[in-house]
Amino acid sequence: MHARNQTRREFLRQGAAAVALSPLLHAVAAAAEYAGFKVGIQSYSLRGFSVDQALQHSRALGLKYWESFRAHLPISATPAVIEGYRKKLQQAGITLYAYGVEPFTANEEQNRLRFEFARAMGIKVLTADPTPDSFDLLDKLVEEYGIRIAIHNHGPGARYDKISDTLNAIKNHHDYIGACIDTGHYIRSNEDPVEAVEAFGKRTYSIHLKDVKTLPGGRKKFTILGEGDLQTVKLLQALRRIRFQDCLALEYEENPKNPIADIKQCLRTLRDACRKLG
Repeated sequence: MHARNQTRREFLRQGAAAVALSPLLHAVAAAAEYAGFKVGIQSYSLRGFSVDQALQHSRALGLKYWESFRAHLPISATPAVIEGYRKKLQQAGITLYAYGVEPFTANEEQNRLRFEFARAMGIKVLTADPTPDSFDLLDKLVEEYGIRIAIHNHGPGARYDKISDTLNAIKNHHDYIGACIDTGHYIRSNEDPVEAVEAFGKRTYSIHLKDVKTLPGGRKKFTILGEGDLQTVKLLQALRRIRFQDCLALEYEENPKNPIADIKQCLRTLRDACRKLG
């Protein structure tokens, strides 16, 4: 009887240990299939869903990192609201790594609200569209909060259209002010995302991974990763060279009401590209 009870206790102990280890094993497996990159999703890709639905879809897709956009997790200074957000993310097994794209101006109160929210939520990077008169203030805030600003390029006609626009903006400013490389928008601007990684180097703090196809006549259209002009393997190789450790966030612009099948195909393409890294 004693031996049987001991065996049962050992069985239960081993089962509990396996349950405790399963999230860790899942994380290790996910890192391996994406060659060690922290692959997540920009929640704008799931804008057709509520935050709870979007988190569920992210979990089902095997993703554990988020860059949230404002509609899913509106900025708040209310502790109860923030705690509610944290619980939602924890229950879904999602780490909120980045947030944006947010405007920044010379208004210190509004800027601090964003930084305070980021600190409360454990956010490491704020993707941003800062006005030229905001940089001196941002120098102070990134130093104070230890949270990085990643300037987002938004395609033709935007404030930060070309690689040189962001390079000129961050020159002579704090090292915590760097770049969010939106690969699709750089293709739309006739810029090479691989060259962007090489240009920004260690100040590459965020990637919005998307693909764009150039159509006859020069028109450009967002498309599933691997079906456009992005050289995904070369991009990943460039990110490896700079030892990129931040969130590689897939962002899919098309089909907002029913994007899941397309997002799955994007992730398959990304996993295939990761396998080609060697």
